[in-house]
Parts: sequence; C-alpha cells; structure tokens
Amino acid sequence: MTDAGNIKQANESIRKPSQLWRRVRVLAITLGFVLLYLFYISDLKTNPPGFYVDESAIAYNAYLIAHTGKNEFGTTLPVFFPVYTAGWTQYANPTQIYLLAIPFIVVRPTIHFARVYSASWVFLACLFLGLLAKKISGKESIGLLVAVIAIFTPWLFDVSRLVMETFFYPMAVVLFLLALYAAQKKESWSWFNVTSIAATLMLLTYTYTIGRLLGPLLAGGLVLFATSQPRLVSVIRTWVFFALSLLPLFVFKSQHPDALTQRFYLISYIKPDSPWREILPKFVRRYFEDLSLINLLFNGDGNPRHHAYGTLGSFLIGAFALVLFGLILIIVRHWREPWWRFVIFGAAASIVPGALTADQFHSLRIVAYPVFLLVLMIPGLQFLLEHPKHSATDPLPLSAFARRLILAVLIAAMAAQVIYFQSAYRLEGPQRGLVFDADYKVVYDVAMSQSNRPIYLSDVQEPAYVHALWYATVEGRDRNQFIHLDEGAHAPAGSIVIASERDCLNCNVIKRSGDYIVYRQF
Repeated sequence: MTDAGNIKQANESIRKPSQLWRRVRVLAITLGFVLLYLFYISDLKTNPPGFYVDESAIAYNAYLIAHTGKNEFGTTLPVFFPVYTAGWTQYANPTQIYLLAIPFIVVRPTIHFARVYSASWVFLACLFLGLLAKKISGKESIGLLVAVIAIFTPWLFDVSRLVMETFFYPMAVVLFLLALYAAQKKESWSWFNVTSIAATLMLLTYTYTIGRLLGPLLAGGLVLFATSQPRLVSVIRTWVFFALSLLPLFVFKSQHPDALTQRFYLISYIKPDSPWREILPKFVRRYFEDLSLINLLFNGDGNPRHHAYGTLGSFLIGAFALVLFGLILIIVRHWREPWWRFVIFGAAASIVPGALTADQFHSLRIVAYPVFLLVLMIPGLQFLLEHPKHSATDPLPLSAFARRLILAVLIAAMAAQVIYFQSAYRLEGPQRGLVFDADYKVVYDVAMSQSNRPIYLSDVQEPAYVHALWYATVEGRDRNQFIHLDEGAHAPAGSIVIASERDCLNCNVIKRSGDYIVYRQF
C-alpha cells in the first residue's frame, strides 16, 4: 500500500471515532433535555391547584376561537379579546389565546393540557436562549449552561405554570434577541433581518399589556445600532415595518377609546389628571423597588400566585453573580459593541412597565427582565471558561484553574438553590388553592349534582361566571344550561345559583367553599 493510501486509511480511522463521539454526545444532550422536560411538567396536574379566573377566561376563549372562530361575546377573530362583564370588563391580548386555540382544534381541552402547553413554551424559550448564548459565545458548552440555568431559574419556572398572558412572553423576547443578533453584525441589514426584527417587536407588543410600552421602547433602543449611514437606514426601515404592524392596534384604539387604558389606570398610580411633579418621584421610587436585590434574590414576588412562599427569590444568586461579572466585562471589554449596550438598555427598559404600576416587584409585569439578565451572564461564562491571555482588558488576572474553580463554586451554589427551590415549591405549591380559585370547582360540582336546570351564575366579588363555562367545556356539558345574571339581578325562586360571595339573602346555602357558595334561591 502506498504512503498516500496509509495516510487516507489513518485519517478515516480517526474520523470514524470522532463522528461516533459526536453522535453519542448529541444523543446524550437530547436525552438530557428530554428528561429535564419531563421533570419540568411532572407535577402540573396538582401544582398549581385549581385554575385562576384569568386562566379560565383565556382557555375558554381559546376553545371558542378553535371551534367557532368567535370569542365569548360573538366577535369573529378579534384583535383584542373583551373578557368579563360589567365593572370587571378588560381586554385580553390576542397572542396566547390564538396560540392555545391551535391545539384545541384537535385536543380535548383540559386544565392539565393547558398547563403543559404553557410550560412547554417557556421550556422552549429556555432552549432558544441557550441557542442565542451559543451564537454569541461560539461555544456549545456555554449554550448548554445558559439553557439549563434558564430552565431552573425560579422566575421563568413560576411563569411557566400559569396559563396567562405571560406564558409566551419569554419566547417573544428570545425570538427578538435572536433576530437582532443575526442582523447586528452586518453593515446593512437585509430585508429578512428587518422584517424579522419588526415581526418579533410586534409579538412583544401584542403578547402582553406591558408590551405596548416595552415594544416601542426596545424599538427606540435600536438607535444604538445606527453607527453608520447604512445601519441608520436599516434601523429606519425596521421602524417603518414595526409602525405598520401597529396599525391594527391604533384602529382598535380609535374604535374603543378606553379599552386599552382602562386597566392601566386601574392598576397604576398614574391617572388622567395626575401632574408630572407627582408621577416622576413615584416612578423613580417604584423603579428602584423593582430593581431591588432583596426581592430579586431573597423574597421574590409577594403574590403567591406568581411565586410560592418560602422558595427564596425569583433569580438564582449564583447566576446573578455571573450577571454582575458579565456587566464588568462588558464595561471593560465590550462597551464599544452596540449589541452589549443594547442588552444593558433592554434590561433597564424591561423594568419600566412594572415601575409604572402600583404593585412592588410584580414579576409578571417585568417578565422580560430575567431574560436580559440571563443574556448578561454570557460574558462572565466566556471569561471563566477561556484560557487566560493576561491582557490589559482582563478585569482579573486569574489562572485557568482559578477561573474553573470560581465557575464550579457558582454552579454548586446554583444547584443547591435549585434543589431547595424545587423541594419547597413542590411542597408549598399545592397549598395555594385559595389564590387559584380551587374552591370554585367544589361548589360547581355540588351545583352540577342538583337536578335543577338552568343554573344561574352570580358575580359579586369577581367575574367567576367564566369558571362555570370553562369547566362545562372541559366536561363536555351543554353551556346553555347556565345563565349569567346581570349585575344586581336575582335568580328565580327555587333555582340553583353559584355565586362569588360568602353569604346570600333569601336563600338556602347548599355548600360554601372559600369565597364561593352554591345556594337555592327563595
């Protein structure tokens, strides 16, 4: 055999084990994430317990869209969804309702399926965040680390359990960052880049109420990339496409002047007649309250529906150490790069919607914030995993061993906190029946066991009527057997009533559970 033949044979023998190893590694990584996903959704039948009224409204409207093309009030394919009646009326955003409607076309609606569907979108967002980290760092190991840290970040884990307007928002943020990163290194953005960025900004705007502010804020932040004339033109094109995507919103606003602001004035300290001299100091105070490390790392959201008690904060302490390290490295190494300046801007901007409302550290209203924090970890991970170069831009002249040791300690700290959080969450989570309206199902079942039809639905403390319509849908019952009473109206004598109150007049209470009762009207 010739020398060339020997060399070729040797190369092939080397290549075969290498290819085999790559396949084994891909299979192992895939299997690992499948196991993580199964763990992620493992307790969703009972944790959270019940189904909150906002969840029932979203799921019920999604089912109606899937099977009739109309919402609960008969509007065909609405841009925004009116939910509830009378003084409780508000407008739900369309993205999650239409997304949930897709599987409801073929899948029987259940609470468990809706929760798994919600959790799956957040889990997928974590995987895509790992993909972004791999693209930024050029290292698969960093992509895997970021994906796993994101999966176990308490904030995102909490959001994944809720069938509310937030379950797709992390994915929308990650898709936007992926589209922006693909474009940002080019001197002139292609039409595909421009439309991708504009489309993901549109998703951010229409997916959750906070997006009506955060979407335009992030769009404005694109000016950071306008470092040359071609880039300025690209940014302007993106703004034009994004503005065009907002036309349905403006048309809806012109037809329903108060629809998109009524809820804001209800939850905010800003009122139509509020002077700026009162608004600005409150905004600054609220901004720093939402920026508080005490809430972020130790207390979390005070609403047990958003964050179970006793599970520590909403973000892993070890991960936040990487965020701080990443910020230092961006200032020292990457400050000239528009991408990293934009990521810092995005993190700051993502707090603004929450700071405009009265609730302190309302984690749903600042749900984009943890995504930007996780991206800010990447420079820190790069530093700890790279070989020392001892250049002037190194913030710390650490040896390779010292860097790996620091990373190992931080990962161990994160692992310990994850174990604590998951243990506490799975212990305390099922105890939150009160804040997830679990008691409604108790009185609903009692009402359904009565022979009287129709059953009347009375709203006193909350628009609980939608629970009955959703549970009837889940059980395949005829929803026409329910009559929703107008505000202040009374059911006929002898009829069965489910009401969101603890007592009633001229009635015989059959069952009382939490804030709900079922009674026979005299």
